[in-house]
Amino acid sequence: MTISADMEEHIQDTSLSSWPDVIGYADLPHLGVSRYMLDKAVTSGEYERITPGVFCRTGVIDDTTATWAAIAAKRPSATLCLLTAASLHDLTDEVPRRSHIALPRGTHPVTATRAPVVWHHFAESTFNIGRDNHTLPGETTIGISSPERTVIDFFRARHKWGSDLATAILKRWLSRRGYSPAALLTMAKQFPDAYPSLLTTLEVLL
Repeated sequence: MTISADMEEHIQDTSLSSWPDVIGYADLPHLGVSRYMLDKAVTSGEYERITPGVFCRTGVIDDTTATWAAIAAKRPSATLCLLTAASLHDLTDEVPRRSHIALPRGTHPVTATRAPVVWHHFAESTFNIGRDNHTLPGETTIGISSPERTVIDFFRARHKWGSDLATAILKRWLSRRGYSPAALLTMAKQFPDAYPSLLTTLEVLL
């Protein structure tokens, strides 16, 4: 049986509320949704394009979150890092004006049009150390550096961000209940460019 455009439009009207908040052309076969139906939802204003081939429900997420969702759809390895991760983990009061996102070296970034992004490239051999998931609308996720990995990354990049900021973030991390300096140092040993400075700073603070 061939489904006419009118029938598909009716299906769209009755099932649109069950669609995920973020949807891409690649998801359509699993959802039982046709490209025609999605295009109609975009035309009607129910959904909006956030990157080529990826759409979100209009008004559900802000531009920054929409950018993260679009990037995660195109680059599953993408990971929120440095000041963005520190802000989300409440390790700093600084509000990032741009999203800091890491990719393994050799992975090309994608174009972000809705919100500014600063791309960082980390070594593939240590990329997944301390990498967690940050939940986004539509049951999607994007990678995020754990609090411990975030501290380490600031000590690795202290020549760019400044030792004062790295130390302040470490102090905030130490103020948390259940912190483990030993576990932090164990992770840091895998980053020779951070370990000596981090160890020295911990010895002063503890």
